[in-house]
Amino acid sequence: MASRSNRILVPEAKEGLNRFKMEAAHEVGTPLTEGYNGDLTSRQNGSVGGQMVKKMVQEYENKLSGK
Repeated sequence: MASRSNRILVPEAKEGLNRFKMEAAHEVGTPLTEGYNGDLTSRQNGSVGGQMVKKMVQEYENKLSGK
């Protein structure tokens, strides 16, 4: 049986994560909506996730370098 690895560890952060996801979708030009997004391609969804990871890594690097 598969486990769900995409659960939110801090439930209070759910709203912020949704805003972050929508911001990343806007940056890469993916028409993400608040509701159903099953009509998007894997490539479109992957680009949103990739942009989110890119921004998180960049933020962490800035934090490590003292910026």
